[in-house]
Amino acid sequence: MNAPTHPVTFLLDPEDNQRLADLCGEHNAHLKQVEEGFGVRISHRGHLFCVDGGSKGVQNARDVLTALYEDTGKDVTLGPDQVYMAISQIPHDTAKGRVSSEDVVIRARKSLIRGKSENQKLYLRNILENDINFGVGPAGTGKTYLAVACAVQALAEERIERIILVRPAVEAGERLGFLPGDIGQKVDPYLRPLYDALYEMLGAERVGRLIERRVIELAPLAYMRGRTLANAFVILDEAQNTTEAQMKMFLTRIGFGSCAVITGDPSQVDLPGGTKSGLVHAVSLLNSIDGISLTRFSAQDVVRHPLVQRVIAAYEGEGR
Repeated sequence: MNAPTHPVTFLLDPEDNQRLADLCGEHNAHLKQVEEGFGVRISHRGHLFCVDGGSKGVQNARDVLTALYEDTGKDVTLGPDQVYMAISQIPHDTAKGRVSSEDVVIRARKSLIRGKSENQKLYLRNILENDINFGVGPAGTGKTYLAVACAVQALAEERIERIILVRPAVEAGERLGFLPGDIGQKVDPYLRPLYDALYEMLGAERVGRLIERRVIELAPLAYMRGRTLANAFVILDEAQNTTEAQMKMFLTRIGFGSCAVITGDPSQVDLPGGTKSGLVHAVSLLNSIDGISLTRFSAQDVVRHPLVQRVIAAYEGEGR
């Protein structure tokens, strides 16, 4: 026997054919994503929509379509990733109350960057409001990318004088000694994700000029010892691979006018056996101190291929 359906009809305002086309996607691809995500059927005549299916799926689909339509009015071009994030987040947003319309918007070059999940939006607000910020969670949740975006905007607004991007050069199954070149060339692959984010936001040519002028500095963590970092935006990436002593050293480098963001995934520690992660220790020790924020990401915040979210959830389940 078929389950009862509960069709709901609603109108999306204001009427704007370009926004409607963005919402639906090419060949209604975005609507199909929502249908598959909630097990419903969606039809529409212009801005009048009808969603048919189980009561919970219908309500969630309506909330997603309404939220996405609002996004089309904010200079946002919808893509499959935004639709996917809306589908994965809307039940949580509904339960907790939707995030304020005054979400943080980061301007980097010609693009506008917003948090796509509730935790990403919280993360951006935390970075703007606190001097030391921890972003902890699995890969693909935007921890590093959003931190770099905040740094680029702070530099453009002259709130800081330089950006310093730091990673511990920990060997993840390989041996640095076997890599060709000097120490700079050896650690360059470890800094590549940071370069990629900068290139996307500023362009390779401008990044090159800023590095030459030392406005942007990329360095292994070991080079931070003995320094005081004032008027800088400092990002420590892959912080799960710091020791407790290294983390203490890094946090005590922060000077006046600086902001620090520390990102990492405690499930991906590559330290030698028996060595405790400085990230795990710092989070447990410092998360109640005023001026220090902690944002925890989960598999639901992953903005990569939907299968990545399922893979992370499977590994997390195995560890319980």
